Amino acid sequence: EIEYQEPDEYRVDQALHGIGTCVPSEHFLTERGTLATHFAGKKTYLMESFYRAMRVRHGVLLDASGQPEGGTWNFDSDNRASWNPKQHVPAEWRAHHDVREIDARLDRHEIPRWGDALADDFPWPCDRSESLALLDHFIQFGLPLFGRYQDALAEGQDFLFHSRISFALNTKMLHPREVIEAAETAWRRDPETYPLPAVEGFIRQILGWREYVRGIYWAQMPEYAELNYFNHQRPLPDWMYTGKTQMRCMQVAVGQSLRTAYAHHIQRLMVVGNFALLAGFDPRELDAWYLGIYIDALEWVEMPNTRGMSQFADGGIVGTKPYVSSGAYIHKQGNHCANCAYSVTEKVGARACPFNALYWHFYARNRHLLERNPRVGMVYRTWDKMKPDHREALLEQAEHNLLNVNSL
Repeated sequence: EIEYQEPDEYRVDQALHGIGTCVPSEHFLTERGTLATHFAGKKTYLMESFYRAMRVRHGVLLDASGQPEGGTWNFDSDNRASWNPKQHVPAEWRAHHDVREIDARLDRHEIPRWGDALADDFPWPCDRSESLALLDHFIQFGLPLFGRYQDALAEGQDFLFHSRISFALNTKMLHPREVIEAAETAWRRDPETYPLPAVEGFIRQILGWREYVRGIYWAQMPEYAELNYFNHQRPLPDWMYTGKTQMRCMQVAVGQSLRTAYAHHIQRLMVVGNFALLAGFDPRELDAWYLGIYIDALEWVEMPNTRGMSQFADGGIVGTKPYVSSGAYIHKQGNHCANCAYSVTEKVGARACPFNALYWHFYARNRHLLERNPRVGMVYRTWDKMKPDHREALLEQAEHNLLNVNSL
C-alpha cells in the first residue's frame, strides 16, 4: 500500500489520483478539505476575514481575552515607509555550495534556461539546518525594520530587510508554524526591538496570504490557469530575459531576478507586474517567466500571485482592483528614478517615463471592464476632467511605447 501526502500542484494531484492512499499535507496550517469548505460557493473572497479567522484558530498575536494584540488586526498602514538611503542594511545571510556538476549536467542535456546559476557559490539553503540559520538571521537582523521598509525600493540593495525564507518554506525545509512562532516569540520577549507592526505584517504574509492563495488555487483550478480577463496577448520583450532596458526600476528588478533568482514582493508586484499589466503582456507567458525565474516559485503560490494579484487576469478573484501605477509610486517608494534614462515627471516626449502614459492607456482601453469597480472610480473622474488634447497626447505616447516596447 502506497501512502503519499497531497501534492502541491494540480497536475501532479491529477496524475496520482487513484494510486494508493492520499493523506493531507503536513506542511501547511490548513488542510485542503478545510480550505474547500471555506472557499466553497463564494463568488468573491476576502483575505482579511480569512486572516482574522486564522489568527483566532491558531491563537496568534491574541491577548488574554482573545482580542488582537495592539487593539487592531492589521497594521498595514504603519508599514509603508519610503526608502531612506541613509538607513543601514544588515549583511545578507548566505550559504556556500558548489553545484557546478549539476550546472554542467544541465548543459550536457541542453536544458534551456536563463539567468545566473551561481553554480560555484550557490547561496541558498539546501538543508534544514541552513534554513533555520537563515530564519534566525532574519529574526535577529531583518524583522525589527521589516515592517517599515517592506514596500521600499532601493538601489544597490537586493534584499533589504526581507526574510528570503520562501524558498525554504515552499520546499518544506521550514514549517510555517515555527516561522510564525519565532516572530511572535521575538516580539513578546523584546517589544521595543521588534515593533508589533513589523511582526504582524510578517506573520500576515505567512499565516494569512500564503495559506489564502493556496486556498484560491485549489478552489479555482484547473480553469484558473486559462483566465485572461483583459485578453492580453503581447509577448514578453527580449529584455525580460536579459535585463537590458533603459527603465531603471525594471533594469534593477529584472537584472536582480536573473542574478539572484529573487525579488521582493513590491518588485514583483509594483515594478515587473505593474509594467507587464500596463503593457498588456500575455499572462501565460508571464506565468512561465515568474515560475522559471524565481527560486521560490511553485505553481500553487505563483499563479494566484501572478495571474491574480499582479495581472488581474482572473477579473478580481484575488485582488479587488488592478495593481497598477504611474512612475510616481515607484519614485515615492525608492531611489531608482534618479538613475533612470527617463524622467518620472514627464508624461509625453522622448524622455517621458513609460509608466506614465501607459497607466492612462491601460485604464482608457479597459474602461468597459473597470468603470464600475468602485475602487477605480476616481481614476476615470480624473481622466474625464483632462483636456481632450492632453488625453490624446497620452494615448499617442503610450501607443508609441507599446510599438517600441523591445527598445524601452
